[in-house]
Amino acid sequence: MKKNLNNNLIKLSKDLESLRYSPKPLKTFILRDPKTRKISKSAFEDRIIHHALINIIEPTFDKSFIYDFYANRKNKGNSFAIKRLTSFQRKITKNNKIKAYFLKADIKHYFQEVNHNILIEILKKKIKDENIIWLITKIINNIHKEENIKKGMPLGNLTSQFFANLYLNELDQFVKHKLKAKYYGRYVDDFIILHNSKEQLGVWKEEINNFLKTNLRIELHPEKSEIMHIKKGISFLGFRNFHHHKILKKNKRKLLKNKLNLIIKEHKEINNYKKLMNRIEAIFAHLETGNTFHLRNKIVNKVTNIT
Repeated sequence: MKKNLNNNLIKLSKDLESLRYSPKPLKTFILRDPKTRKISKSAFEDRIIHHALINIIEPTFDKSFIYDFYANRKNKGNSFAIKRLTSFQRKITKNNKIKAYFLKADIKHYFQEVNHNILIEILKKKIKDENIIWLITKIINNIHKEENIKKGMPLGNLTSQFFANLYLNELDQFVKHKLKAKYYGRYVDDFIILHNSKEQLGVWKEEINNFLKTNLRIELHPEKSEIMHIKKGISFLGFRNFHHHKILKKNKRKLLKNKLNLIIKEHKEINNYKKLMNRIEAIFAHLETGNTFHLRNKIVNKVTNIT
């Protein structure tokens, strides 16, 4: 596809206009970091279509997203989410003067369970062009082309990220407007609610699980959905978040060490200083959210020794 780019783009455009477009089978590989995940990558020409599609439809849906949905959004992301959580902690406890609790939860086998028919109905609320719906249907059905299974989003595609985020916008609307939870935030399928009443969080947990089962055919992960006192620290986006400090979790430290070793190894092979610094800066942007001064110093020393 990358060769003869103009000709291939013209052909791709004609296939879309005539509704003859059909995505190629996904290339699948296993990634262990340390959790084992199956990554499914689309062909180059299909990824071009994915990016074009999201560029068109994302602005329409982004307007309907709640303020405290953080993943893959302009001016949001991990650091923003952690700062919002810190603000929630201070407000709900009146600067650590009164008791508060949190519900920390995620969805059981989320990416494997997204229901295609429900997703299409959600998309149809704002997309009236039948050709765009046809294209989206082609894309989401490509994950199980042979088995004809109508659920699941492949990890590794831009469209999967967007559709998975959109799917749980239904949950966001329910929590904010039906339950009227004030201190709620979500990053993909990982979400938190803070409240002064442990009993209220217990009631909301049941209501949320019933809503997910009934409306989206998914459910809370029973082992990863818990209500705890806020003083124990909220595990969210790689940090254990306390009132006055944030600790990077042990498994994230291990992942960071492995990632850093890989970055250094690649740098030694290609000797691209600018690329190295860009990747280190990206790591620092996340680490600076927490109390990681000594860890960042170690990284600086390690990088300095190879440059």
